[in-house]
Amino acid sequence: MRVLLTGAAGFIGTHIGRLAVERGHQVIALDAYLRQAHGEHAAPVPGVHRLDLRHDSLDDVLSGVDVVCHQAAMVGNGVDAQDLPDYADHNDHGQARLLAAMARVGVRHLVLASSMVVYGDGRYTCPEHGDVPPAARRVDALDAGLFDPRCPHCGGEITWRLIGEDTPFLPRTSYAASKVAQEHYASAWCTLEHGRAIALRYHNVYGPGMPADTPYAGVAAIFRSAIAREESPRVFEDGGQMRDFVHVHDVALANVLAIEKVGQHDEGLTPYNIASGQPCTLLTMAETLAGASGGAPPVVTGEYRRFDVRHVVASPAAATAGLGFTAQIAPVEGLAALASDPLRSAPRPRQP
Repeated sequence: MRVLLTGAAGFIGTHIGRLAVERGHQVIALDAYLRQAHGEHAAPVPGVHRLDLRHDSLDDVLSGVDVVCHQAAMVGNGVDAQDLPDYADHNDHGQARLLAAMARVGVRHLVLASSMVVYGDGRYTCPEHGDVPPAARRVDALDAGLFDPRCPHCGGEITWRLIGEDTPFLPRTSYAASKVAQEHYASAWCTLEHGRAIALRYHNVYGPGMPADTPYAGVAAIFRSAIAREESPRVFEDGGQMRDFVHVHDVALANVLAIEKVGQHDEGLTPYNIASGQPCTLLTMAETLAGASGGAPPVVTGEYRRFDVRHVVASPAAATAGLGFTAQIAPVEGLAALASDPLRSAPRPRQP
């Protein structure tokens, strides 16, 4: 198939493009080379054309395309309200222009990079009230080292459970809100254009080529960068936060399977959680990295950020059934390898 791949010079896009070509697809690779991800004066990657979805003409590059694999986005938490316009501009405005161009040209198949962050706080079970969203964590409890959320009805203890694709959206950050909007725009496009879309809700992606320690990096990159500086990874709270770390090779596989199967799906948007299915705590992840590197063990700091999610773990069962996707790299193996995997250099800060 002829595939238009946006964000093709990025961490995940690079792996998708390589695997798609290996499986016999023709890839048209585009990237805006955002400063936040690539630095102030990034040179184009060979074979990846510079194009900004927000401003540039899109109709010509879409001509003859069978499916769009849309990875381009401004990433990171976006924890300050002042970040909202940038996330809306890059992620939502950019995708809206892409979808409008697809409608004009007649491209009806889309694979969209979404994220687990659309779920916000995850979901829990209370012995008395059943499945519940967690109550907001209180500052006095966090200051006292009580990090697990409580039942919003009785204030009692609750236990985390696996999230399915039908879990309601509860975005907590600018980035999360933009990802929710991207899914909604894609769903509306499907209705208006009889389109078919697959939204892949990535969990914590890691692996070779991930960005080094920047404000836009995930926790795996932050810990890995600390190890490279011969420092102890600093783990917030008590380290008991549950996450699912999924290797970038598996994320690339999920995308290529979606590219190949989106035309077989019903009209509309179908979401899938993309996860390893083998969750672990942040402390376990940090210990695995540090142990594999022979470096200093992690330090549990007790620090917290109130907006952080305590536990968020999803089931990949739907992706197995609908895409034939099963993660091939277990976190215990992939995270150990990450200790020596090369990282992408951190962009230099913009000079005033």
